Amino acid sequence: MLILVKVKQIVLDQTLNPVVLLGEPEGNQVLPIWVGPFEAQAIALAMQGILTPRPLTHDLLRSLCENLGVEVNKVLVQDIRDGTYYAELYLRQGDREVVVDARPSDAIALALRTNAPLYITEKVAAYTLNVEDLVSEDQAEELQQMLTDIKPEVDKKHLH
Repeated sequence: MLILVKVKQIVLDQTLNPVVLLGEPEGNQVLPIWVGPFEAQAIALAMQGILTPRPLTHDLLRSLCENLGVEVNKVLVQDIRDGTYYAELYLRQGDREVVVDARPSDAIALALRTNAPLYITEKVAAYTLNVEDLVSEDQAEELQQMLTDIKPEVDKKHLH
């Protein structure tokens, strides 16, 4: 069974590494996925609907999909092995479906740009935590300020 999730927020851990929190639209359980600072920024920009003056990698992937007639049907964070999460992109071109291995951070950034649904498996859901146990409100605000400070000059246009 697949569980529909969304990006709840991006926070910093105790060593100031960005963590994407995925969770069901309603509920306090979240799946923390550690990502790099550039991936966190790409996800944050997509969450805010901000388009950069030049396309980022995930914008390029979205554009390639659109121009080749490929639809991102869904993104699935489907496994965890040795502390590393694994994701898949489900792509459709006509009647042909292709499943592509991806890093969760890249898959999430692309899902946000294409409005594709984001899912986790029950196996991965076993690693969820209560959001109140994970972050404080101050940490969330601090990360938001940090992402704002490092954001490149952008046009205030929507991604879609």
